[in-house]
Amino acid sequence: MSNSTPRVRFGASLWQLPRAAAAVDAAQGAAVNFSNVHWQPARMQSQGDDRIHRLSGTTMGTTWSLRLVNPDYQPMAPVQALIQQVLDAVIAQMSNWEAGSAISQFNASKPGQTQTLPSEFAHVLEAALHWARCSGSAMDPSMGALVSLWGFGPRQNPLQPHAARLPLAQDIDRLLQTSGHRHLQWNADTRELLQPGGLELDLCGIAKGFAVDWVVQRLQVAGWPGGLFEIGGELRSWGRRPDDGLWRVQLGTDAEQASDPLVVSLGEGSFATSGDCWHRFSVQGRSYSHTLDPRTGWPVQHGLAGVTVFHEECMHADALATVLTVLGPEQGMEFAQQHAIAAVLTAHGQEQERRWESPAWVQKFGA
Repeated sequence: MSNSTPRVRFGASLWQLPRAAAAVDAAQGAAVNFSNVHWQPARMQSQGDDRIHRLSGTTMGTTWSLRLVNPDYQPMAPVQALIQQVLDAVIAQMSNWEAGSAISQFNASKPGQTQTLPSEFAHVLEAALHWARCSGSAMDPSMGALVSLWGFGPRQNPLQPHAARLPLAQDIDRLLQTSGHRHLQWNADTRELLQPGGLELDLCGIAKGFAVDWVVQRLQVAGWPGGLFEIGGELRSWGRRPDDGLWRVQLGTDAEQASDPLVVSLGEGSFATSGDCWHRFSVQGRSYSHTLDPRTGWPVQHGLAGVTVFHEECMHADALATVLTVLGPEQGMEFAQQHAIAAVLTAHGQEQERRWESPAWVQKFGA
């Protein structure tokens, strides 16, 4: 599987604070619960193994959390500053919720204007375009206008619930004609992107995964031997615990209903989860997902509730989780098998959820 790319997630609730749940005592070897529903952000506190230190904060409308192996008890203030610096840089480049960001400047530019993208922005765009081409546009980083039309894009109050109104079909069809990566005029060598007119990028999801990778890479360069870092449930681990054990992580597609939660042991790698368990709105009694299918301009209609993907890089895990969510249970599992993707797909059931594990997942984590 190529390492040159990933995805875009459509969902206004990406910018909403997750609900709190019971804290998890990771230092005692219990699984760290990063389920999207019932995960509580870590706080800096004493643990059973006080060589693991915790930091937490907020970014991109959600929370971040770090569990860091610190055997020499070095001060954590420089670590907090490093993380904040990286997250601020991602927002300044790739958040369309920031009016002055690089992506907002491109979205607002006039037809024919060219913008030279920062190297990190260019890297993320290349990744998103890779999976867009590979998946037949099951994800697409250039559908920002449609995202906004559906009410999932930037708004004055990010925590305001969805307006629960459907756009007109003719407006969806009109934007489908001018949106999509086929309209992008992108020169990867010079990092120049030309605005064809009215095209809007939306990198909310993939930027979050990339931010996880960038923070971990900076911590590794700074010499930290191991840890777990996550933003809004997208996580990456490196190294080992102080007792030389693997990190134990509890993953969830619907933590309120799952009777058999996913618990895995992890040394190096990333997880990302996507799905409609948490992000839906209703109009006239009909429920709609916050995940748009870029090929139709409408929310996905299948019964897939959630997807969890493992990849060495969180950016790619994030992208692939969206791809599989859009493709649905059958096509999604076929895609995972074709591309050797380690993934778990969960579907709504009348009495209990159904779960499928890809061959790559079973090979790595067992059935």
